[in-house]
Amino acid sequence: MSIEINNESGFDIDESALQRLVLHAFDALKVHRDAELAIQLVDEGAMERLHIEWMDEPGPTDVLSFPMDELRPGSDEEPTPPGLLGDIVLCPQVAVGQAEAAGHSTLDELLLLTTHGLLHLLGFDHAEPDEEREMFGLQRDILVSFALDERKRRP
Repeated sequence: MSIEINNESGFDIDESALQRLVLHAFDALKVHRDAELAIQLVDEGAMERLHIEWMDEPGPTDVLSFPMDELRPGSDEEPTPPGLLGDIVLCPQVAVGQAEAAGHSTLDELLLLTTHGLLHLLGFDHAEPDEEREMFGLQRDILVSFALDERKRRP
């Protein structure tokens, strides 16, 4: 398994929680543990530059996903083969405001955004109503089951 986290945002982030979430999501989605994923945390300026360059939209955004090998979720019989899943770029500064508006912690928002980005890397989208229901339902299921697992690991 190769999950690389690079924090250039200036925010103190619980990187181990992000890593545990990704491993949990890999298990839930039957992604091979040898899949490679990079998570980059950047400041608003860097995120805005990426947002303009790749999406042609002004301003910073919360999360961007850059798929590589176009891996898809696996099954019990056939997990996703090892490969290069891609990159998730997060902007903690944007996540802070979204967390406040949603009434939860910045870490919870970053976990949500990481899950969202991971689902995009695995081919999920939310452009159409049926796609949105599927993706957001799966995102919710992963986050709820992760939260339950996290409660079990605390003494």
